[in-house]
Amino acid sequence: METTVKNRELVEELMARRGEHHFPLQIRSSAKRFAHELLAVLFPHFTDHIEISDERLDGEIQALETRLCEILRSLAGCYPIPSTQIVRTFIERLPSIYHALLLDAKAIYHGDPAAVSVDEVILGYPGFYAIAIYRAAHELHSLRFPLLPRLLSEHAHHHTGVDIHPGATVGRSFFIDHGTGIVVGETAQIGNGVKLYQGVTLGALYVQKNLSQQKRHPTIGDNTVVYANATILGGDTEIGHDSVVGGNAWITESIPPFSIVGRNSEVRTRKPGAETEIEFNI
Repeated sequence: METTVKNRELVEELMARRGEHHFPLQIRSSAKRFAHELLAVLFPHFTDHIEISDERLDGEIQALETRLCEILRSLAGCYPIPSTQIVRTFIERLPSIYHALLLDAKAIYHGDPAAVSVDEVILGYPGFYAIAIYRAAHELHSLRFPLLPRLLSEHAHHHTGVDIHPGATVGRSFFIDHGTGIVVGETAQIGNGVKLYQGVTLGALYVQKNLSQQKRHPTIGDNTVVYANATILGGDTEIGHDSVVGGNAWITESIPPFSIVGRNSEVRTRKPGAETEIEFNI
């Protein structure tokens, strides 16, 4: 039976374009599945299994390694593929990822009066989910694993509204509260004990392709709090440690440690250890 193509011109153009792309068709779903399986290995909160045993967990870790190898091989037609040793290296880094995430979960629990337990944070907080995917994606990015880190970060972005580039550097005990609309750029550096509220942007001051190899995003010092919808821009911009940035602030220049930045971006100094949350409550 003869068939006809009603939109022949469009079909021919789209088919020609498809011939130019060589990405594996299932790569997005593979990234999403890897994210789920990784979190299930690290935390029972993300599993659907009743039985948890040493043998079962070891099998899941081996399956995770196999899936990573499969993803790496599937990208061979698109990228120069490094040694498969990077997969084994990533698996060996899982304990450090796990311990870092425990510190993040505890930071969220201790910093949020609404949190009932650390387990609740792991199970139900979108900020923790975004951080968990980021930490895995960052390790893969540091190992130069092609494409997958970016797909993982986009999966977390879609799932939580938090967009953290896998190239960003984030210290210990990271706290994302609420989270929706947070953007952390590729070369941002975030210290230990930092807290970000919804809508915070750590971005570039200039968006130019020829700056791709330069530090374009800000540095946030240890124990700094950045409240909702604050925007901090520029690779040379450094927020000194133990500072507080108020909601809706716009910052493009460095500020010293122990600073308080108000909503109109005025900067003043506070005493070390002084409580500041009540000044910028949300």
